[in-house]
Amino acid sequence: MAKERPSQQPRGQHRNQLPPLQFNFPLPYGALLQPAGPDGLPGVQFVVYSRSATAMRVLLYDHVEDHEPTAIISFDPEKDRWGDIWSIFVPGLKHGQLYHFQTDGPFDPERGQRFDGTARLIDPYALALAGTFLPSADGIVRPPKCVVIDEAFDWQGDRHICRELADTVIYEMHVRGFTQNPNSGVAHPGTYLGVIEKIPYLKSLGVTAVELMPVHEFPIEAFDGMPGGKKNYWGYDPMAFFAPHRGYAAGTEPGCHVREFKEMVRALHAEGIEVILDVVFNHTAEGNELGPTLSFKGLENRVYYMLGDGGSSYKNYSGCGNTINGNHPIVRELIFLCLRHWVHNYHIDGFRFDLASILSRDRNGEILPNPPIVEVITEDPMLADTKIIAEAWDAAGAYQVGSFASLRWAEWNGRYRDDVRRYWRGDYSQTGHLATRLAGSSDLYGEDERQPFHSINFVTSHDGFTLNDLVSYREKHNEANNEGNRDGDSNNYSENYGVEGPTKQPTINQFRSRQIRNMLATLLLSQGVPMLVSGDECRRTQQGNNNAYCQDNATSWFDWSLIETNHDLLRFVRELIAFRKRNPTLRRRDFLHGGTSANGSLPDVEWFSPEGSHVDWYTADASLVCFFGAATVTGETDSRAAYWDQQEDPQHVLVFAHAGADPRVFHFPQPDAIRSLTWQRLLDTNAAPPNDIHSVDSMPVFSVDAPIELAGYSLLCLVAAAR
Repeated sequence: MAKERPSQQPRGQHRNQLPPLQFNFPLPYGALLQPAGPDGLPGVQFVVYSRSATAMRVLLYDHVEDHEPTAIISFDPEKDRWGDIWSIFVPGLKHGQLYHFQTDGPFDPERGQRFDGTARLIDPYALALAGTFLPSADGIVRPPKCVVIDEAFDWQGDRHICRELADTVIYEMHVRGFTQNPNSGVAHPGTYLGVIEKIPYLKSLGVTAVELMPVHEFPIEAFDGMPGGKKNYWGYDPMAFFAPHRGYAAGTEPGCHVREFKEMVRALHAEGIEVILDVVFNHTAEGNELGPTLSFKGLENRVYYMLGDGGSSYKNYSGCGNTINGNHPIVRELIFLCLRHWVHNYHIDGFRFDLASILSRDRNGEILPNPPIVEVITEDPMLADTKIIAEAWDAAGAYQVGSFASLRWAEWNGRYRDDVRRYWRGDYSQTGHLATRLAGSSDLYGEDERQPFHSINFVTSHDGFTLNDLVSYREKHNEANNEGNRDGDSNNYSENYGVEGPTKQPTINQFRSRQIRNMLATLLLSQGVPMLVSGDECRRTQQGNNNAYCQDNATSWFDWSLIETNHDLLRFVRELIAFRKRNPTLRRRDFLHGGTSANGSLPDVEWFSPEGSHVDWYTADASLVCFFGAATVTGETDSRAAYWDQQEDPQHVLVFAHAGADPRVFHFPQPDAIRSLTWQRLLDTNAAPPNDIHSVDSMPVFSVDAPIELAGYSLLCLVAAAR
């Protein structure tokens, strides 16, 4: 039989006699400032869900470092409960008030009930947290305190940018890591304000959106609050979905990070840069049955998590100990209200859903054909202008790349990553795969009215090697993580080209530099939406660590000296992004079909062999020529032009790709309609800088009559003006 744990109310006395408490607003959830309660006094309405709790309390604190509350407010089950919603109004409380919830209820782990009357609980709808885990002699976990927040903020007229997805260039970055290095030169390193200081760099690079690694609240230190644990650098361990991470604040007062985050978004928007959040609605920091009770476990464990073995264990489709029960109505409501919160109160432009396939699972873990939470996100009217991106797999084997949800969702294209890596590594018979990826991955997204921009193309991401390390290491080197190098993916399709890690051999370094340019050029010349990882534009290295989740140090931080050391590569990326943004040919809204383009004389795409004839897809040749016919973009909004640095310049694009080890002679494509154009050289990855890429006003004319010799593992791109 289930037993209730006796409550152990924290010590503390009311400093001032509180006015009589009275039930008032049953929704929305959280701690909401009210200008006037039942007696006309301002205060805070605390609203929380729990079906099985037998008692509910609010613990109030005066200071972040307080171990014990200064006031304990008990809910009256007869007056302060409405169904499964507990709601109480406390007059006299203001912005910045610190609090926890605490519950009594059945403790029956074999049936999934884990109420603990001694636990201090984070409000699932808390708008901010403050402080850290406080150690305690009695073993009670004291998590960071919740903060009552006044959401008022002067947005100065800011609105969502609403740039079309096809016109987007994404830059995945870590808020802290972007400016934490001492050589960043910012006044507020590692913070939201530090990002503001580096907006001129982002603007000069040309990216149109930053995709921030998790900024929802997560434990900074070991989750039990004791010293000696690993740092959670990446942030994929959430514990408060509505709250921006306090660890990225420059200020120290409780809740200041709410304002600073909004200031960052406002400043990015002012420069035409959208903000996409990497959200983790697949697990929490509470872990499995051995983990602490921080929030959800102590409020309604059986609702918030997928449980197994009758409730005694946690299903682990996330690889992190537990799995959020996203298709339960209560949890589904929390997720879509959370997304609305970030869109409305923080002006967020989009979301990338970590391990999104978990959202396709029912409470038993089975994949659903029409998952309710996915449908809610798809159809929610407040999210209609936001970018919705899925990482369409999970840690338990689900892989839905190309088939996740509907045309409302774009996807991280893991197939693109693998195929581009394998082609440029020189793996056998990869040319056809490269062609498919260059053209927008119609094999994955050509059904159900989906288009090339549903493919988020990337060669590297935070999870895995950096681009520099991809061409410098054959094996992962994660020893610094203290897991015996067992962690991280061993299937990287990487190569070191003769030496594992850094080398002083000029020929190897030159080859690596060319391979980096090959993959960057492929990425930014492909149909679909390109995503760069912060630092790849200047060869940031993690010394071969492909799983730096716990490396809050120089291993992970952006090294700002590299923008000078590798200024030629940075220039290469800047010019390539600028070319992509000028040329709508690379940003098509429809899949290519090989027919004639709008001018009636040239196809939208055509493929050629090195001999200049039509390609034979049944050979294992590592060489390919791709022709993209010039295209214009129609149906754009008038406001779109305000966020571009240059005018549209539709051009034909001709890409010569050669992943063979030896030099190869190419002949210009034979069709007269293509040969008769005036071609100019945009880039040649084998050429020494600054001739590796040319700006629009300095591209040399290219002869179509002479044979073209490409070095082994190189790419040449020519462009011609549309007539």
